Amino acid sequence: MREELLGPTVENVGVAVVESLTETNEKIYNVYLLNLREDIIEGIIITSKGYGENVNTGEKIETSMLRHCIELLLPNEAARIEPIMEEVFGLANEYWVSFWIDGTMYDKKFIFLPETISPANMKSIPVLGDKGVLIMQTA
Repeated sequence: MREELLGPTVENVGVAVVESLTETNEKIYNVYLLNLREDIIEGIIITSKGYGENVNTGEKIETSMLRHCIELLLPNEAARIEPIMEEVFGLANEYWVSFWIDGTMYDKKFIFLPETISPANMKSIPVLGDKGVLIMQTA
């Protein structure tokens, strides 16, 4: 019975922070939702927030919570969620993703831990082809 309360397992869905260059060669970062499933996901709701502690003062820091909606995401497709500033890479950046597949609701929390969004951790992101940091829930 406890497994029923947990809901279905999210597989082959991920969140990525991707680095790209503007026309003036400035680095910018965007957050994407990736659907690497064989089916369409729809009714997608995403909340995002950052939280942590100032390393110099010990003061708690929390960003505003943002809410995003994406109608549907086709198989092997990505959708941009939001831009993200380098200044918050030192915080835990949380993306709570909820969506529907064939009448069943799924949800999963993806958390980029402090300092994990860095050039050392960037790899090629499937579907997008750009470099970034990916949190993927696979089978």
